[in-house]
Amino acid sequence: MKAISSPSLVASFPILFLCLSSILSVTASVQRHAKFDFDFARECYKEPLPAVTPSADNRTVPWSTPGIVVNTNGTNTTCCSSLDEVRAGIDDVDTKLLALLSQRYAFLNLGYSTKWVVKLGPSHHDRAAYVREATRFKATRDVVDVPARDQQVIDDAVASASDPQINLPETIARAVFTAIINSSVPFERCVVSLHPILTMLVAACRAHCVLSSLLQFDLFDDSDSSASGH
Repeated sequence: MKAISSPSLVASFPILFLCLSSILSVTASVQRHAKFDFDFARECYKEPLPAVTPSADNRTVPWSTPGIVVNTNGTNTTCCSSLDEVRAGIDDVDTKLLALLSQRYAFLNLGYSTKWVVKLGPSHHDRAAYVREATRFKATRDVVDVPARDQQVIDDAVASASDPQINLPETIARAVFTAIINSSVPFERCVVSLHPILTMLVAACRAHCVLSSLLQFDLFDDSDSSASGH
């Protein structure tokens, strides 16, 4: 067996040190991730999204492990075992989202009543959907949109997305609430424009313009009738 000279042994110390440091770093990382239930996709929940190299992997599906725990009558089960089960869960959530959005916009017309109600939970409450209700406090179309308020709603949604009780990707929160705001403004303007009082005012203005035009051309001149004795 060939003996290792002292100079060679000393020269190998930096390499050994780097190897040992790498092993310790990996070990600590694994322990840390295990301790805090590390989610490899955690960075995808922040803005901006990390720069990543497109994966060319052809993986055997399903890869990784089920990531959803459902508590049913005190019993925890995991989801999901198939893509169909995933889509069924998404459809259920989307139905609940639509119900929540109805509190923002929708209404039920009770015959000819001037009251509009929204289904909140198991019962009906005599109140208008909030976005529609907001138009009552806006005198004209010009004041419907308040950009500062729009931005506040979007920023608050993004800030709340990182709440541990919510855990929503910030990019999705921003995109969804931006779309909500962008669709709310024309909706409000439509409601303001179609309000009966405003409609009657517009009709009155048009009638006044027509009447003024008729008077201008003396279409109501009754001088001939007076001259003939009628």
